[in-house]
Amino acid sequence: MKQPGFPPGWDEKRVRGVLAHYEQQTEEEAVAEDEAVFDKHVLTVMEVPNDLVPAIRELIARHHSNDK
Repeated sequence: MKQPGFPPGWDEKRVRGVLAHYEQQTEEEAVAEDEAVFDKHVLTVMEVPNDLVPAIRELIARHHSNDK
């Protein structure tokens, strides 16, 4: 079976660097990193019914096209 390749811009060195970062992180550092994402207040995470996902994606696409 063929091994999957890396995404564009990624290589083994980059993957190992990311792994090392998270493996060496203390629990406090990990929590602080997670909480920092939510402090930005630019995104909202929510659960929606699966059947609404296509409509939501369409609304987001329209929103982004209006920004340009």
